[in-house]
Amino acid sequence: MTAALSSAAICEALDGPDAVQISRLPLVPLRAGEMRVRLKAAALNFPDLLMTYGKYQFRPEPPFTLGMEGAGVVEEIADGIPGYKIGDRVLVKSKTGAFAEHMTVNAQMVEPMPPHLTFEEGAAFAVTFMTANVALIDRAKLQTGEILLVLGAGGGVGQATVAWGHAMGAMVIAGASSDEKLEIARQSGADYLVNYDREDFAKAVNRITKGAGADVILDPVGGYCFENSLNCIAFGGRIVVAGFAGGRFGILRPDLLKAKGAAVVGVRAGEFGRRDPAAGKRSHARLLEFSGTHNLRPVIGRSWLLQDVPGALRAMERREVSGKQIILIEK
Repeated sequence: MTAALSSAAICEALDGPDAVQISRLPLVPLRAGEMRVRLKAAALNFPDLLMTYGKYQFRPEPPFTLGMEGAGVVEEIADGIPGYKIGDRVLVKSKTGAFAEHMTVNAQMVEPMPPHLTFEEGAAFAVTFMTANVALIDRAKLQTGEILLVLGAGGGVGQATVAWGHAMGAMVIAGASSDEKLEIARQSGADYLVNYDREDFAKAVNRITKGAGADVILDPVGGYCFENSLNCIAFGGRIVVAGFAGGRFGILRPDLLKAKGAAVVGVRAGEFGRRDPAAGKRSHARLLEFSGTHNLRPVIGRSWLLQDVPGALRAMERREVSGKQIILIEK
């Protein structure tokens, strides 16, 4: 009997988006403790692009299927994975594998999909909103009424952080490189908008805060954005480093950090839970409760078909995208 085939976006070499091919792969039988999910949508994240060059912290050897998160329906269940039934709507998360029609997962890779989300929203939800959750609460200890500056506010992590900070009662200043991206931040609850392609965002923040600066700065961009953050951090403030979408991390000036009595902390939400499973469970429970209570949703910037994954990666590399980029697996 011929095995059923499933399409997937495969990175064949570490040469960037042009090395990604859409291939048909056989579905292998499930083992105990596994189930198969028929994916409806998946979400593009910056680490997907980095992995095509071998530049992410996790460096899989090609060939591998791209995609860190998706949403779909349980299609098949093997023994040893209780709590789910065929037809359940679920979120899947992994370091790879979600840009495919089917994904084989274990219990640690799947969770029930929040009922207030569509499949497209669900696919885009887990990585970015968990990052915002861990960054603001577990790492930055953001308090109600504090001033939060979110850089890269039109991207996935930035938009999620704006929405989360607004729901917490912070005063949110959103910084982005275009008015289109700032519109996403405005929709997500930003109080002030700063286009840092037109003005120095540190000067704008100091003007808005009457010289006090931002208590917490979320930086997923790096480079100049990180370096300039030191010029508008409040005394005792916290700069949270969430990535380097701009291509480099930036240079830390300890003299400015010392003068402000400030701190720089990194965030890796997935590793946070893996290193401390109890804290990870608490953070995850908070994510589901808080997002449902405040109706937090990702803003979808554009939807791409599975065969268009290379083009979606190239658009992200050229920083032509705003909002969360979705890969539609099944219409």
